[in-house]
Amino acid sequence: MRIAVLKERASGETRVALTPETAKKFIALGASVAVESGAGAHASISDAAFEEAGAQIGTAEAVTKDAGIVLGVQAPDPGLLSGAQQGAMVAATFDPFQQGDRVDAYAKAGLEALSMEFMPRITRAQSMDVLSSQSNLSGYKAVIAAADQYGRAFPMMMTAAGTVQAARCFVMGVGVAGLQAIATAKRLGAQVSATDVRPETAEQITSLGAKAIFAEGLEASGEGGYAAELTDEQKAAQAELVTGHIAKQDIVITTALIPGRAAPRLISDDQIAAMKPGSVIFDLAVAQGGNVEGSKPDELVERHGVTIMGYSNTPASLAPDTSALFARNLFNFLSAFWDKEAGKPVLDEEIGNAVRLTQGGKVVSERLNG
Repeated sequence: MRIAVLKERASGETRVALTPETAKKFIALGASVAVESGAGAHASISDAAFEEAGAQIGTAEAVTKDAGIVLGVQAPDPGLLSGAQQGAMVAATFDPFQQGDRVDAYAKAGLEALSMEFMPRITRAQSMDVLSSQSNLSGYKAVIAAADQYGRAFPMMMTAAGTVQAARCFVMGVGVAGLQAIATAKRLGAQVSATDVRPETAEQITSLGAKAIFAEGLEASGEGGYAAELTDEQKAAQAELVTGHIAKQDIVITTALIPGRAAPRLISDDQIAAMKPGSVIFDLAVAQGGNVEGSKPDELVERHGVTIMGYSNTPASLAPDTSALFARNLFNFLSAFWDKEAGKPVLDEEIGNAVRLTQGGKVVSERLNG
């Protein structure tokens, strides 16, 4: 089985779907590995490092020729995979709800598209979950970037010249990214509070030493540990809670996403106007429409003396580490189903049917066809 890895071609994408560590592991399974020259450059991985691990280096056309598996961070244009085997597996992120044309193109090309975003949130799939691994580091990066932009100290400091008060940090959305944001802000010495529409997260918040802020009676838990969309009444209750609390904050980190839909609006322009001048908001959902009114990907927006920021691809700002985790997720996924006799992965129904978008020239995903 030949496994191919191409350079990422999406604008701003610096990650790579394979590392020398996982290349060695795939080769140990009996596969051959081919990597396009320069694929790991932005993640601080040289061609020589891949070659030392046993991988072949070549052009895109050369590495994909007769490949049975293609790995990607973002799914490559199927036109680049014309030399791959008929029915080759492509394991990557596809953004399937927003990129339907690309999914259709994969079906037309006869490729088996495996969307890593659709990995089910079950215990045995935790080590395969790219959304969690990438969100973890995104939550960390959001706090570090916001702290740098804030321009003041995070921890309380008692000096001979007087006391510097600790920064107040408010995290909205307590998924994987939010929990890491809480932990990072606490380590930096901030006074941290957090909120979520899922009441079961209160214990997680307090376990990290932060204060849980919840609207009474508000509950919107969805499937797979995600938040569900709020009703108009719930939105009003959440807005009232946020308005009173946000005015006292120095740093706000928003992380709320709803799978398959635009990010929910958490902070309005009126609420921003109530914040202290010099405060910073980091919108981790800016690429999905944004939690914050007026936020723009990769831009610093000034509103009422408050800086709003957010990256279109936060994981790409930590490419060496996010690549390492992403590559391990892919290896854990494929190796769990590796059939030595067949010399390739043979996916089961529970996980295989969940992640498979296309097969046999058709779109087969129930989530897309439903």
